[in-house]
Amino acid sequence: MSERRVRVRFAPSPTGALHMGGVRTALFNYLFARQHGGDFLLRIEDTDSNRFVPGAEDYIIESLKWCGIQIDEGVSVGGPHAPYRQSERKELYKKYSDQLIESGNAYVAFDTAEELDKLRAEYEAEGKTFTYNFEVREKLATSLALSAEEVQRRISAGDQYVVRFKMPENEEIVMNDLIRGEVIVNSSTLDDKVLYKSADQLPTYHLANIVDDYLMDISHVIRGEEWLPSLPLHVSLYKAFGWLDKMPQFAHLPLLLKPSGKGKLSKRDGDKLGFPVFPLRWVDPKTGETASGYRESGYLPEAFVNLLALLGWNPGTNQELFTIEELIPLFSLDRVSKSGARFDPEKAKWFNQQHIQRLSVEELTPLAKAELAKHGVEPTDEFVATVTGLVKDRLVFVHDIWEQASYFFVAPTEYDEKVAAKFWNADMAKAAAEIAELTSTASDFSAAAIEATIKEYIHSSGLKMGQVMNSLRLLLVGSSKGPGIADIISAIGKDDAVGRIRRGIEVLR
Repeated sequence: MSERRVRVRFAPSPTGALHMGGVRTALFNYLFARQHGGDFLLRIEDTDSNRFVPGAEDYIIESLKWCGIQIDEGVSVGGPHAPYRQSERKELYKKYSDQLIESGNAYVAFDTAEELDKLRAEYEAEGKTFTYNFEVREKLATSLALSAEEVQRRISAGDQYVVRFKMPENEEIVMNDLIRGEVIVNSSTLDDKVLYKSADQLPTYHLANIVDDYLMDISHVIRGEEWLPSLPLHVSLYKAFGWLDKMPQFAHLPLLLKPSGKGKLSKRDGDKLGFPVFPLRWVDPKTGETASGYRESGYLPEAFVNLLALLGWNPGTNQELFTIEELIPLFSLDRVSKSGARFDPEKAKWFNQQHIQRLSVEELTPLAKAELAKHGVEPTDEFVATVTGLVKDRLVFVHDIWEQASYFFVAPTEYDEKVAAKFWNADMAKAAAEIAELTSTASDFSAAAIEATIKEYIHSSGLKMGQVMNSLRLLLVGSSKGPGIADIISAIGKDDAVGRIRRGIEVLR
């Protein structure tokens, strides 16, 4: 690392819900900044006004907050380089676009979309591919071919134009990627990208992100692999501006792949493949269509962050479970993979289960109470804590609490016929009645004391342990699930336990 202060940015476009791949990019930037005592910036790149979606910016901010990714500077928190929305900085970009034209590194082009489509069709008819580059730019309606007076006349007349970068001819562009190493591209293989559009007086991504990264003193650009083809242009722009000494270091993260390993995991894969691809639930303001989110699907933010961190990065050890705080000192770009990372939805569930196990009963209790309230059940904190402690290891999601433990709160009214057919008979009815009597007179109602009493009764009666325990479980729970019988009896209390056993005996006679 150089002595330059580490400053990174996450710069999404507000064009819809934030994909989990985007959250991973934000996470890796955040971890890198925190490890090096630097700054994490949030910048909104909304120069494409046609794709702007209301509510998307708030969604991005809420998603980062849910994940525990703290913004040091940028949209929603402010800072010395405000404004942080590119749409609010458009006068700035015109100045730098003009600077490139004046230095001979860019030019004005008046070609209309229709004219360019016609040219492409003509080239295609000849078996060629049209590329807007050094071979054609002086033959078209550009400031390189037209007189200065004609260019000014057209601009004054209101003709729409774009500013294109004048890509140098036959130069070796040498780039270094912190993940992929040195990359060399010949400039003649590249086209002259549009940097600025007069129609909306806004820059394209290429110009805006270079100018903003320079002015905001960004030291490292950590972004998705899809931007790797743009790196030669971006390096060329830094050179054209004379900013090579302030050019950030680049790192391009591997793609997230579908569970099959074939193809990029896209926004359209959400729900279609049976799992979320967005951090939070999203409702499209234009169509009303909804897409599920990890938060609403029951994932803990810690689990979501953990699974994202290990998609394309590894700590170099066998450890798999991390909090965001535990990731900070371990994260490094040299352990980021070059190849795509396959997403495994079953592994995602495993992460959630493991992070639930990491929670203390005290931390889990309010989450469980909120789920129980959805079923019209509002027990005491103490009782929920007791039950949560008994079924915690069975939970993949917190909302599983109802499926795994509803019988603690609501006595059974039906009894599993298969379990009854296998274990229940007249002998079991007699044994259950006698155990109910012993339970009703017990002075010590701890699980250990109850278990000792039941086992002593079974042993002295010469009955089979499994048959009696399964019969009792049927009466108490209504099925064959649940923790130890003594734990259930102790938790629900003497009156409820005895009442359930006696009521079950009557129903099953």
